[in-house]
Amino acid sequence: MNLSPHSSAPPRFDLLQEEFAACPYPVYQNLREEHSVHYDELTHLWLVSRYEDVRRVLLDPESFRNDNTLDAVTRLRMPSLRALARADFALPPALFNNSEESHTGLRALSLRLLSSARVRSALPDIERIVSEELDCLEAELARAGQADISRTLARSVPIRVLLHVLGIDGAPGVDTLYDWTAASIELFWGRPDPAKQPALADEAADFYRWLTDTVQRDDVPEGSVLAALRRHRLPDGTPLATEQAASVLYTMLVAGHATTGQFVCSAFLRALQDEGTWQQLADEPGLIPAWSEEVLRRDAPLTAWRRVASRPVTLGGVDLPEGAELLLLLTSTGSDPEVFTEPEKLCPARDNVRGHLTFGIGLHRCPGAELARAEVQTVLRQAVRRLPDLRWAGPPRPPYLTSLAFRAPSQVTVAREGRGS
Repeated sequence: MNLSPHSSAPPRFDLLQEEFAACPYPVYQNLREEHSVHYDELTHLWLVSRYEDVRRVLLDPESFRNDNTLDAVTRLRMPSLRALARADFALPPALFNNSEESHTGLRALSLRLLSSARVRSALPDIERIVSEELDCLEAELARAGQADISRTLARSVPIRVLLHVLGIDGAPGVDTLYDWTAASIELFWGRPDPAKQPALADEAADFYRWLTDTVQRDDVPEGSVLAALRRHRLPDGTPLATEQAASVLYTMLVAGHATTGQFVCSAFLRALQDEGTWQQLADEPGLIPAWSEEVLRRDAPLTAWRRVASRPVTLGGVDLPEGAELLLLLTSTGSDPEVFTEPEKLCPARDNVRGHLTFGIGLHRCPGAELARAEVQTVLRQAVRRLPDLRWAGPPRPPYLTSLAFRAPSQVTVAREGRGS
């Protein structure tokens, strides 16, 4: 088997180290130029780094299935497995991990719930929620002198908006849902210390219990995701089992608010650290849609996604066997100079500003893309208007979330000019 078309040694890196998460671009450049399809010994995944190769994989779901998307990255130890088993935790094929016939109908269900028309109708409520959360942020800034966007706007807005759009009432508080999701991301997509695994598994199990209780509720609001799941029928005419409905809701909630919150964090970091950008957005709010697309391109919140080869295939000059597990480096594709001129710069005026692959492409493109755009643009538009004197108050390089699939600063400290440390 031809393992690599290149002779130079690959770079040394660890995808799950904070140092890599904080600045992955040099590694991505080396991979694109010298090792575009590279076997990573630490994760046992084939890393695909060039735009055209990733695009090819995403557009060929027959050859590259998504069955491994939700598999745990790190081996779970027995106490964690017991905690999950007590909750009957299971994620059967639903949306992101489904290459079966049932995917078509479930995807159609999610597209209806998150359609452009539904997002447009929700805009007044999105504006209201953002305004309320900005009130809280302003109060925190006045009281403490500074605030952390990752613990305020980026946490509360996406959860509140998603619950509203999906029609879920009676949910636990924002902090509880956030903690459940964060624990699930760290447990399944990170590399937690073995001593921490049981606590994370307990959180994930509590999350799953709430999901299964929720999809089995008797009082299902009409027009909600719960009503849609209740009415849905599989290709053989049978209704969704509880674990299938819970799996759909799990993926919609995790992907729907976690990545949007991370998008908010990266946007604030960029706007406040890049000299003059915050003021420019305040002066020219019409730039916000295109500028936020550039943040998505360069700093994708969903930094990578997995696939598995269903047959032997050659990709980027490398022969891959059936069963080869791939990691598609979405953030790397956004910095591919073959597609984006001067990719290190955020250029809202570039012709292909929506040409990035952050939301995917083809059969498994993210159904919540337009909702995420609407939320982040609303947050930025209101924030630059109400807080034109906002400034960066954190370290030059803040800490970053370490995960195989998710990337964002985990602390985004801000203050107002003349206030805060």
